[in-house]
Amino acid sequence: MAKKKEKQGSISIDRERCKGCYLCIDACPNELIKISIELNQQGYYPAEFVQNMDNGRRCVACALCATMCPDTAIEVYSE
Repeated sequence: MAKKKEKQGSISIDRERCKGCYLCIDACPNELIKISIELNQQGYYPAEFVQNMDNGRRCVACALCATMCPDTAIEVYSE
């Protein structure tokens, strides 16, 4: 039986649109979103996507983060 190829993806978070609710951080099954250390222009610490985490996990374009985002600040890309 052939091994199923794992879907790969990435996300883009609009720093200026993000108000720092961090629902996306809780929603990401692979823990690839973290809190930025830099403020945006509105004074929030926005969420940011971490492409390569030490845990070896990758984005699978599940879109749970974008679904949870009340500010529609996240775009999901599937490769």
